[in-house]
Order: sequence, then structure tokens, then C-alpha cells
Amino acid sequence: MGIGFESLLLLFFSYSVFSVSADATAGCNLYTGNWVINQSYLLYDSNTCPFIRPEFECIKYGRPDKLYQKYQWKPSGCEVPSFDGVDLLKKWNGKKVMFVGDSLSLNQYESLLCMINAAVPKARTTRTQTDLLTIVRFEEYNVSLMYYLSHYLVDLVSAPMGRILKLDSIQAGHSWNADILIFNTGHWWPRAGSAQPWDYIQDGQKFLKDMDRTVAFTRGLQTWAKWVDSSVPSTTKVYYQGVSPVHYHGKEWGAPITSTCMGETQPLNTSTYPAGPPPQEAVVKSTLSSMSKPVYLLDITFLSQLRKDGHPSKYSGAKFDDDCTHWCLAGVPDTWNQLLYASMLQGNSRGGNEIANPVTPITTAMLIFAMSLLLLDC
Repeated sequence: MGIGFESLLLLFFSYSVFSVSADATAGCNLYTGNWVINQSYLLYDSNTCPFIRPEFECIKYGRPDKLYQKYQWKPSGCEVPSFDGVDLLKKWNGKKVMFVGDSLSLNQYESLLCMINAAVPKARTTRTQTDLLTIVRFEEYNVSLMYYLSHYLVDLVSAPMGRILKLDSIQAGHSWNADILIFNTGHWWPRAGSAQPWDYIQDGQKFLKDMDRTVAFTRGLQTWAKWVDSSVPSTTKVYYQGVSPVHYHGKEWGAPITSTCMGETQPLNTSTYPAGPPPQEAVVKSTLSSMSKPVYLLDITFLSQLRKDGHPSKYSGAKFDDDCTHWCLAGVPDTWNQLLYASMLQGNSRGGNEIANPVTPITTAMLIFAMSLLLLDC
């Protein structure tokens, strides 16, 4: 007895919808919401955390206000799960977790170290550091948290002709061995003049003195995506830290054009950022959607755009007159890590954490199976 055409269609479309969006209905989008004051909110005391570099220590270097530490992210329609550092260490028992990226990755990495340290302040740790790699190991839990410095993810090499940014090469990838990888790049791509650390861009066989930076970023990120798909084991979980915004131009949030983050003490309270998303955000989402390996996006751009008050500005141990790129610790990156923890509790659901392929291989197989049954029924 054959299966009716209508029944097959119902079976196919029911499965297709389930396979793409069932996880998304299990919770809400953690990345839409607003910042609310919570006077009891503080995940750690920056003065007692041994892992913060001077450039992120705003209170120590004279920031007079502390209200920026009391803003808590409130998603629309649900709550961010409370961070449990002990639980996270138990989940990661025996694992290596590596952040790979620029100083914004370092910002998130040190935030996570402080959050875990606050949960297990007496835990025995060992720390090793080289020019590119930092490792902090929580001995009792057999957990290693690592940070690997890579401004572009793709290779930057020295050659007789000068320093070359190679858009189609990732030789450093052999060092990125971990059970959980959290990648980021973006901050360095727009740099020009003396601030850029390369003399030429290599795009295929062409050596260029310059090119459109968004195009260059796209090519570099596509190379990274191919590397992940071909080289990262299926057992390794991969995350991508979304684009971290800067606040150097007040017109972007409705302030005078000469305004920066300097002196800002409150976040924006709006459902859309006046300047819209940065161009890199679309590149990231498009690239992740084309990958065969699931990569979970920590989509922190919008919620961070609202936090013009969260930067060190002049209050840091670094030699920056007005740092509106990095973030004070404690501060905004703590929320990024809360959302990382939440995504793990949700099983990396597709409700904003994962950019899913529009058609999965399983959905395609179901379509072929359904068509076969239809032919048998004819």
C-alpha cells in the first residue's frame, strides 16, 4: 500500500521545520534585550583577580564611577542563566579551551579567568606564557584555559620584500589544538598607515599595496572557514566571538560628532543601534552559514554597541589617551561569557547561538527518500 502525496509532503515539511528550528523554540534569543540596573550584580572584584592586564583595570587606574559594573543584560522574554564557575569546570573536566584572536579575545579570556577564579578562589593554578600563547591550568579540575594571539587568523609573514598578510594561508593552525575553540578577528583589519603591521596583502598570486578592507576581511575569514571545515576534528566545538564594536564617533549613537566613550556612564536604551550593524557582522554571518561544520556564533555585537559606557577611555594602565575599543573588567565581556555558558546549557541551540546551514544534509536525504516513495507509489 502506497503513501499518499499529501502525507509525504506533511512528513517532509514537518521534518524540515523540526530539523532547522526545533532547538530555537526551546528558548529565546539571548541576544535581543536591554541592559538593566542590578545593584547586587558583580561577578568578581577586579582588585582580587590575578589575571587582569593593566589595560583592562579601569578602577585601579582611576575610573571614578562604578555604575557600569552594575548593568546586567536582560534578554526579551527570558533570563540569562546564572553563571556557575564550578559547574563549568566540571563540564570541562579534562578539556582544553582555547581563545584564538586579537586583544578582544584576550579581553574575553581574562574575563572568564576572573569569573572562574571567583568561583574557586583557592583552586591551584599554574600559568605558562610565551609570545603567542598563554595557558592557565586549573589543576584539580584538569582544565586548561588558553589564549593564542592572532590578529588576523590568517598568516602574517616576513619576507625579503616586506611583511605580507597572506589571505589564503593559515600555517599557525597546527598550534590550535583544543577541545573547544573560540575564534575572533576584525579589530585589526581596518588599520592603515603606520598602525597596520603589514606592507603587502597577498590575494592568491597577487601582491597588493592595499585593497578594500572589507573584501580583504571576507577573503581571510573564508580561508579560516575552509580551514575549520577541513582541519578541525568533529569532536571539537567551535565558537566565533561576534564583532566587538568601538565607540569613537558620537554621531553613531546620536551624540555630537566629536563625542567618544570618554565620560560616558550609561548604556543606550534602544531596540536598534542608530548607526546599524558594522559591515563585518554581515560577513561573519554569511561565512558561518556557508560552513559544513557547526560553528556557534556568540552574537554579542548589538548588546555591546549599547555599552558606550563600558570602555576604559583614559582609565587604564596602557598608554592610550582614549581607549574606546577594549572593555573594562569587570564589565561587558563578563556578559559575553555568561552567554557562552548559557549556550552550553542550551546545547548550542539555533536560537541565535548557531548560524545554521539553510538546508542540512539530513534534510536533503529526507527529500530524496520522500521522492523515492512517491515514485514507488506511482
